[in-house]
Order: sequence, then C-alpha cells, then structure tokens
Amino acid sequence: MKDSVFSSHVSIHRKRLPMKCLVTSARPYDREFLEKANENRHELCFVDSRLDRSTLSLARGYPAVCPFVDDRLDEECVDALFEGGTRLLALRSTGYNHVDLATARKRGMTVMRVREYSPFSVAEFALGLMLVLNRHLHRAYNRVREGNFLLDGLLGFDMHGRTAGIVGTGKIGTALARILSGMGCRILGFDTSPNPSCLSLGVEYRPLESLLRESDIVSLHLPLIPETRHVIGRKALGWMKPTAMLVNTSRGGLIDTPALVDALKAKKIGAVGLDVYEEEEGLYFRDHGEEHIDDDTFARLLTFSNVVVTGHQAYFTREALEGIAGATLSNLDDFEASRKNENTVCP
Repeated sequence: MKDSVFSSHVSIHRKRLPMKCLVTSARPYDREFLEKANENRHELCFVDSRLDRSTLSLARGYPAVCPFVDDRLDEECVDALFEGGTRLLALRSTGYNHVDLATARKRGMTVMRVREYSPFSVAEFALGLMLVLNRHLHRAYNRVREGNFLLDGLLGFDMHGRTAGIVGTGKIGTALARILSGMGCRILGFDTSPNPSCLSLGVEYRPLESLLRESDIVSLHLPLIPETRHVIGRKALGWMKPTAMLVNTSRGGLIDTPALVDALKAKKIGAVGLDVYEEEEGLYFRDHGEEHIDDDTFARLLTFSNVVVTGHQAYFTREALEGIAGATLSNLDDFEASRKNENTVCP
C-alpha cells in the first residue's frame, strides 16, 4: 500500500522536462530577447557558431535547433541533424530559402518559421535607404567631418510626385506603400495578385516590365524562390530608367549582382541601396575588419559612390526582435504539444 501511495505522489509532482533547443548564430541581442520570451519554458543553449557541415556536432542530441538566415541547412546538413536526433528546425526568419525543405520532408522533420514580425522595420529602413541615396546623406556626412561644406554633387530630387514601384506587395510592401503614399508618391505594384490593402491606397498594378520602365524608384519585397531568383537581371535592368533608384531589403538572390555591377559601370542605373547580397552567406553578421574580404564583386560594389550597402540590418528594431522571439517560442511550444500553426512550413 505504501508503495502505491508513494508512486501516486511521485506521478503527481513529476515536472515536465524542458525541451532542449540549440540556438545557432546567436548574438547577444538574440539571447536577450529569446531568454525574455522563453520564461524558462524550454532549455535554450546559445552558440555564436554558424551552423554548417563543419559545426554539425554541436547540434547532436538536440531535438530542436533554432537557426538564422546565415546558417547553411543543405541536404547533407539536414540529414546529419536528423541522424543526431533533431526533429524541429525553428527558423528565426521569415524566409526559408537556406533550408533544404525536400530533405526535411523526406526525413519527416518539422520546419517552422517566423511568418511575420514588424513589417514597419523593413519598410522604414527601405525608405531610409531611399533618402540616403537621393539626398546623398552618406557623402554629406563624410564631407562635413573633413571640414568640407560644399553642396556640389549632393543635388537630390523631391520624392513627392515621383513614381515608386513596389515589387512584392505583402505586409512589408504594403507598409512601404502607405509611407510613400503619405509622401505624395504615385505607386505602382507588381505581385501574383493585387493586395486589397494596396488597392485601397491607390496602388496601380502593372506587369514587371511596365513597372520598371515607369518607376523612378524600385523597391524589392519578394521572397526568394526559384521563380524569383534574379528577377532583376540584365533584361530587367535594361528596362529601368538610367536615373532610377533600386532598393533591395528582401533577399540578395533577387538581383543578378554581376549584371548590376555592369549596369552601374555603364551608368545605366542612377543609385542602388542593398541591405542584402546574394553571396552574403559567411560574410554578413561577422566582423571582417581585420581580414581581407575575398569577393571581387562585393568589393566592386563598394567602389561606387551611388551605392549604399548595409549588412542585413533592415529587420533590426526592438519591436521586430520581440516579435521574432515571441513567434519562435510559440513555435517551440506548439511543436512540443504536437500542434501545427500558421508558421509551419513542413511537413
């Protein structure tokens, strides 16, 4: 009888063991926001190492792995993660082009993403790039620090009344359309289907060629999938006005970078703002200040005075990090409870 009572007592008070999750490519701000959202629900282990074939051993024994956009989850990596016991990839990003989904499906692994976070963070950053390029703020800043107060070469234009083309009118594209509409821009949109929110703002939908030919400013907000890779290539760049501005805060692979460099050299495009770069893997989110960057195309981009490049920073606001952390922890909760949610990419 005593044994029976003791067993019942243990059963009632046994605590659920927290699920172990390895957070890779973790920076101090990732730890801060994820730990705050976690509230000790799961056992989070943070490593600053980028997850790729050389660091796979770090993930062995973790049922959940939480990677970022600079982690490489190709077929070999996903297979090895599965063999090591990983059953969930809880991505800290909206895009999932860095994950071999076919292999994850074949293995029966669950892949969850952050379907959305603050769209305003990226939209406002895109506007920031436009203003920097148009009013040459980067050049003016450097001049004044050197005691040069001449305005020569800093002439911009009123954005009011200009035509802005938004390629991809989801939540971020819509947020940007709202901002530009308030500035008095005429707005053209391109997407697989019109967004009612954009239509209510007066956005005029066009085929891509027509949008590029008419726009003074083009901002990219498409996901990177096989159909959108190099959507801005040599032909598309040839459609654009030689004075046009191109801004990309989405995914680097949307632009054929060598073709863009050629267009810049030939003065067939007016200005370019890039927060993303198609070969950013292994380059971004790291300090390379004490080493040589062995990427001739990237180095060439930096030589143009009408090009501004930032390091995948557009999402980086407090509100966005809170949203990413909250969604990531909800994904861990739902996976542990065998629940699917709108963030589930596969199965």
